[in-house]
Amino acid sequence: MEKIKITLPDNSVREYNKGVTVLEVAKDISEGLARVALGAVVNGKTMGMQEPIEEDSDFRLVKFEDKEGKEIFWHTSAHIMAHAVMKLFPDVKFAIGPPIENGFYYDFDTEHRFTPEDLEKIEREMKKIAKEGHELIRYTMPRDEALEYFKEKGEVYKVELIQDLPEDEVISFYKLGDFIDLCAGPHLLDTKKVKQIKLLSIAGAYWRGDENNKMLQRIYGTTFEKKKDLEEYLDRLEEAKKRDHRKLGKELDLFSIQEEGPGFPFFHPNGMIIRNILENFWREEHIKRGYDEIKTPLILSEDLWHRSGHWDHYRENMYFTEIDENDYAIKPMNCPGSILIYKSHMYSYRDLPLRWGELGLVHRHELSGTLHGLMRVRAFTQDDAHLYMLPSQVKDELIDTIELADYIYSVFGFKYHVELSTRPEDSMGTEEQWELATNSLREALEEKGINYIVNEGDGAFYGPKIDFHLEDAIGRTWQCGTIQLDFQMPERFDISYVDSDNEKKRPVMVHRTIFGSMERFMGILIEHYAGKFPIWLAPIQATILPISDKFNDYAYEIKKEMEDKGLRISIDDRAEKIGYKIREARLKRIPYMLIVGEKEVKDRLVSVNKRDEGDIGQYKLEDFINMAIEEVENKK
Repeated sequence: MEKIKITLPDNSVREYNKGVTVLEVAKDISEGLARVALGAVVNGKTMGMQEPIEEDSDFRLVKFEDKEGKEIFWHTSAHIMAHAVMKLFPDVKFAIGPPIENGFYYDFDTEHRFTPEDLEKIEREMKKIAKEGHELIRYTMPRDEALEYFKEKGEVYKVELIQDLPEDEVISFYKLGDFIDLCAGPHLLDTKKVKQIKLLSIAGAYWRGDENNKMLQRIYGTTFEKKKDLEEYLDRLEEAKKRDHRKLGKELDLFSIQEEGPGFPFFHPNGMIIRNILENFWREEHIKRGYDEIKTPLILSEDLWHRSGHWDHYRENMYFTEIDENDYAIKPMNCPGSILIYKSHMYSYRDLPLRWGELGLVHRHELSGTLHGLMRVRAFTQDDAHLYMLPSQVKDELIDTIELADYIYSVFGFKYHVELSTRPEDSMGTEEQWELATNSLREALEEKGINYIVNEGDGAFYGPKIDFHLEDAIGRTWQCGTIQLDFQMPERFDISYVDSDNEKKRPVMVHRTIFGSMERFMGILIEHYAGKFPIWLAPIQATILPISDKFNDYAYEIKKEMEDKGLRISIDDRAEKIGYKIREARLKRIPYMLIVGEKEVKDRLVSVNKRDEGDIGQYKLEDFINMAIEEVENKK
């Protein structure tokens, strides 16, 4: 029988018969490891324990702690849920059920409207199915047979999915009990490991995300091997609800979304204070690093977007208008405008690199069901920058950009990880250009000693990219900054510089953001800080609380003095008890409460109550002002 070689993570090589299963290899390595493993990554592809290996392969087993292990676990859990729904609601039609970041979902088509009580029933049925320990059996079927099978069952969504598959594609299925699903896998060997189950919510979802299609019902859930892990996850969910930026945005009067503009945020005065501080911080740090600022128009001719490639790759996300009987588009990205400014001059190699920052408002059409506060909007301001450079300058510019991002994230207390995304299927340009661009990004990361994850095929259509994923105070990650290396746009727009040999040459272009978008970054900060902004960002930095109205004159006098020093101060001079005023100020998340009474007036003092620490004693007014200013200047 034909033999294949399996290379393990320690570079040792073992030989097996062709067609050996992942489980058989795992058992050969270690019976103990085989018991805890959920699958393996084989030549970069995640496979279930029951799947055969047909060629020489690199081989790495995965457990629940691994990203790939979770995906296998949650994919199987989606099938368990679908099986439970089929048993309880036999008329249901099945759409899709993938694993997602913290669990899974499945989309169903049924006349019955699911309720929270239904979720409890489905959960109980899932636990029963999981306990029964059904094996997940994989098999394949010719295309015609697969179509016939699902047509007979009336599974219109599965039929449509099969019709969209390439003619020569092997169509695989997984059987779990008497539930059979069209599925590429991978899956657990059996259902026994799925011990802790929680269904979380019901939502509407258009079939294939298209609002012209039927609205389906989506059930979200999560599962774990251990009770402790489920409890920790549910605690994090509760904490996330308390931190929801939409709730806090309303309570702190930062922003609103009005029904007259779904997906178009309105920033209130308090929100604009934070936004302006962020923008000013952004400007200061960029000026220090040799950036100039530009501003490009919101509306540009349709022809420009054909030239840039956005028409072919991004049209369905764009808004259009007509001016003087000519067609225009509202910009979804800032880069073509920046390039037009570059084209208005002839640059020499001595002028490069050019670093142009732009706080550019862009509009993108997002489906109404995906809109979410400030996190997913239709109009947002990118903290964009476009850098034009010589090929010899690429690595240094990439390193400088990575260092700038690292510094800015550290100011907000964010840890982060980095992902490198490579060439997608619908890309522009040659293999050589992509290889050069991807290697440049890789080298910059390696020179900085930064560990990174590779996302194959997830780059922009014009170039590979580095993404920064920030970790917030409760361990969630948010993709914010991005650095994209681009050899395509300079070519499409025919931009050049005059080199030292007097020949025209093509500059390399870098697109990058650090906040990502001002709106989304603000949403992340609201949740990261739970609305308790550090003093340098807080809309109101301190509030003065007179014990009675006879101390109001002193309160207003010191308010003016502090405001003259640049601090943002409010007064609560209502005829309320001081304890009530302190509680109110805490609800507004104000960093400092300054209580003034007879002794404070007499000795020109303030009694200071700190947001999370309570009473921290009396300060001379001048000393408190200096302390507050020092905290603001050092961005504590």
